[in-house]
Amino acid sequence: MKNTMNTGVHVKIGVLSDTHISGYDEKLKNTMDQHFSDVDLVFHAGDLIDLEVLQMLEEKKVMAVCGNMDKPQVRQELPEKLILELNGFKIGLIHGWGSPEGIEKKILNKLGRLDCIVFGHTHFPVNTTIDGVFFFNPGSAVDKRFAPFCSIGILEIGCNIKGRIIRIS
Repeated sequence: MKNTMNTGVHVKIGVLSDTHISGYDEKLKNTMDQHFSDVDLVFHAGDLIDLEVLQMLEEKKVMAVCGNMDKPQVRQELPEKLILELNGFKIGLIHGWGSPEGIEKKILNKLGRLDCIVFGHTHFPVNTTIDGVFFFNPGSAVDKRFAPFCSIGILEIGCNIKGRIIRIS
């Protein structure tokens, strides 16, 4: 699936992944309200578990993909991957799978060469460029089993792409 958004202006995107919750969560809602109040768009990189997570973002435009832990209903509603064009940049949104070792290469092989790839799965934040591709993983908003802290992220797309990881616990 490909979507195009050529605004010609700066686009600010709130990014989260691996929320792993069933239903409404007040702490996550407060976090999103605080950090995503001025974003133009929200990306969720999978493992929502329940579509109610997206309802907490009702006033925002949300682009989301399913993850390996999502319920069948989520897998039916959300695609496995999205390719978007924002301000002339090609951006992929995917969850990820398998071992975190070498995940960037596996994802790149699945999506093809893009300017930016947003992913989840590892629960570990990533904000780096590898071989000319910007990789961004916000970490997990609620589960720090595989990372030192919980986190979300902000992507800013203007004449370039830059990301920021926000530590929330």
